[in-house]
Amino acid sequence: MRTVLIPTDFSKNALHALQYAQELYKCERACFFVLHAYADEVYGEFKNVDQDKLDELKRGKEAEVQKKLDDLLDNVIDEPPNPLHTFETIAAFDALVDSVNEFVDEMNIDLVIMGTKGSTSDHKTTFGSFTIEVFKYVKCPVLAIPEDFKYHQPKTVLFPTDYMLPYKRRELKLLDDLAGKFKANVHCLYITDFEDLSPRQEDNKLFLEGTLSRSYVFFETTPVTNRAEAIMEHIEKKKADLLVMVNSRHSFFEDMLYRSTVDLLGLKVKIPFLVMQNLNR
Repeated sequence: MRTVLIPTDFSKNALHALQYAQELYKCERACFFVLHAYADEVYGEFKNVDQDKLDELKRGKEAEVQKKLDDLLDNVIDEPPNPLHTFETIAAFDALVDSVNEFVDEMNIDLVIMGTKGSTSDHKTTFGSFTIEVFKYVKCPVLAIPEDFKYHQPKTVLFPTDYMLPYKRRELKLLDDLAGKFKANVHCLYITDFEDLSPRQEDNKLFLEGTLSRSYVFFETTPVTNRAEAIMEHIEKKKADLLVMVNSRHSFFEDMLYRSTVDLLGLKVKIPFLVMQNLNR
């Protein structure tokens, strides 16, 4: 059974991510864990109170959050409900990234799915600060769903890679399951001015091809210009439904996140964005 964690702040885009998750796994057994982390809401409002008062406020906030979670599920569970799906709610007195990471480890979560802001947002970048923190620090694949994106089966996947990473089999299997289920094409895009691959790159490329055995895999190269612009151009060119990148030390993706250049580089992704983690689990 697939285990999926969906953080929510009860916003429209978080609700959209939950609905997307239900559609994505419509024909598979899946357990959806819907989590709201509320520590910041307590400490943010009530900094100068004694411990007894703080405990009382925590209990009140927990009850309020749990009711919101229950109401949320009442609104998204189909009538009749999908017999393949189960739902659980978590009201966590913790920071968002810490609570997500703890639950990922505890329940061996396969995928975190969360919403991002739509194109009508006043913000310059699609990704909010919480989404970027989850991208950077959560030890689990994260799928970000733009608020404006209407669900349809992912048939074309764009996977920019330099073949330098020793990919984790569990991460690639998640991608292969998704692509294989929908008979999708996976376009591996190498942004380079050089034609030849090193032995290390050749090995990683072969491992990538072998692990994505259920997918239709294509390998392409494009000259180095602005990498973010090259990615956006290929999203348009291939009419991609899903963008996949790997977050790893010294990777292009890490460079974007840690320099806070997502908006500066213009990577305003309008399609679902799967960030895989190059970490042992």
